[in-house]
Amino acid sequence: MTAPSALAPSAKSIGRPHRQKIPWLRYLLWLLLGIGSIIMIVPFYWTIITSFKTTAEIQRFPPTWWPQEWTLDHWLELGNLSIGSFPVFFRNSVFVTTVITVLTLFTSSLNGYVFAKFEFPGRNKIFILVLAMMMIPFSITLIPSYALMVRFHWINNYLALIIPVAFNPFGIFLMRQFMHGIPNELLDAARIDGSGEWQIFFRIVLPLCTAGLAALGILTFIGQWDNFLWPLVIIDDPDLYTIPLGLAQFRGRVGTNVGGLAAAAMVAVLPVLIMYLFAQKRFIEGITLSGLKG
Repeated sequence: MTAPSALAPSAKSIGRPHRQKIPWLRYLLWLLLGIGSIIMIVPFYWTIITSFKTTAEIQRFPPTWWPQEWTLDHWLELGNLSIGSFPVFFRNSVFVTTVITVLTLFTSSLNGYVFAKFEFPGRNKIFILVLAMMMIPFSITLIPSYALMVRFHWINNYLALIIPVAFNPFGIFLMRQFMHGIPNELLDAARIDGSGEWQIFFRIVLPLCTAGLAALGILTFIGQWDNFLWPLVIIDDPDLYTIPLGLAQFRGRVGTNVGGLAAAAMVAVLPVLIMYLFAQKRFIEGITLSGLKG
């Protein structure tokens, strides 16, 4: 006669209903996330509907949550502003931001590769100096940078917007942290097969760093797309204005064109939103991996 198994259900537990614990903590987390999502969506929704309201309805109190009279006047005004044209501002921002992003990705990945995989005298000291540059506020370097641009005769020139930020200390730090995870044996095997350093960099290192490049690209694109202070100091010609300078044109001496500003803000946020939606998986992966690797 065999002994009853310890895993077999007892006679008392056969007819007893199974009590499942209610995950109250999970429901509470969902509730908090839902409230946070609503808080984030409401300003976005309010900006959209404001761009389709008439000026009289925008100034009405209490405000309406849905346009009672739809209009496209604010959107049509974007092509003919008092100073410049918003499509021109948009084109300028796309050009400047794209060039800065591409240059930052190249210089940051190249410098990060050198700091992560090459041994040379003073490497750690130079890297500490790069990290120290991240601690200097931009307001301290504003006047010296402007004086340098005047000496180079780069005022009212896109070179003044692009060249000073082509080397990003944060980007170098991020790519260096990410490239630490690439095995040295893989690079040594490529060198034994006869590959040069540039071939290793472009054919092996960069394809393995797509997540980090996506994270850095999104951060750089958003930061430069919203950059206002430096273009305000350097650019005086309305034909060279970027979107942040164009948005400032909706604020006059007697008031703010709220409807036009709402329409312009929706156009300004659209590229950033599209870029993040398509690259959000790589962005989160890049930030996570770069934070875990030593």
